[in-house]
Amino acid sequence: MAEVATSTTPDQLLVVIDPVARRMDGESVRIAKDVLSAGAAGTKVCLPDGPEEFARALRRRGSRRPVVIGDDAALLRAVGLLHRQRELAGCALAVVPVGPALGLTRALGLPTGAVAAARAVLDGAARRLDLLVDDSDGVVLGSVRIPPVGAPVPPGPAEHARPWLRGCRSLVRTLAPARPAPAGPGGPVRLRVEVDGVTLVDLDRPVESVSVLPGTGGRAEVEVRTAGAEAAPLTAAGRTVTVSGAHFRYRADAVVSGPVLTRTWSAHEDAWALTLPAR
Repeated sequence: MAEVATSTTPDQLLVVIDPVARRMDGESVRIAKDVLSAGAAGTKVCLPDGPEEFARALRRRGSRRPVVIGDDAALLRAVGLLHRQRELAGCALAVVPVGPALGLTRALGLPTGAVAAARAVLDGAARRLDLLVDDSDGVVLGSVRIPPVGAPVPPGPAEHARPWLRGCRSLVRTLAPARPAPAGPGGPVRLRVEVDGVTLVDLDRPVESVSVLPGTGGRAEVEVRTAGAEAAPLTAAGRTVTVSGAHFRYRADAVVSGPVLTRTWSAHEDAWALTLPAR
């Protein structure tokens, strides 16, 4: 996680307040807005009523540094918009976590108190992070899970090594309401998982679960659990991960997608910058 720059002087901010945050915790929103307005030389506040106005505010930010007051869904929306505008790499995003689902923001190292988080925006450092991009141009900050619903999967070796990855599990559990399982028989499915073109598991081995996480150095970390309690998880790391086979659904961060026959995720090193508390 590379450090980009440290902001110790007031700057021009565009504060975009997510409507869910306003409804859920108006007091925290007010406190954060007051701290940011007092600490920055110029602060413009936007109160979008929906996704279109949210996107318009980010698109018209000019030279102002964008600050989102909202929860994990607001963070994911902002990153996705900046990515589609091809402006993500050159934009240091800041977030004040407010709202019902904060698992991802906590996992990334953002304070959850309104005052502490707003101070981190003013005094923190923008640090570069890896992410995943799929072949439909979707962005993943936390994790991909196949299947998207069901019993939690025990943490893999990558998550033991980097505790923030474990926090992505809380995002999966808390960010969105439960959805019905896809139609068809339950239990293991037949999938082929390839990492950098090398087959990790093929269609002849029933698969219980697949997880894909952005690691470090532009490599995705993959764990496949095959059917049978005695089977050890299969792990690998690489720049591209392709899953194919039977129609399957997957959860990327908070969003359930599919069914699809195949999907490829590519790891991108230092692809975005998030302002975090100074060390």
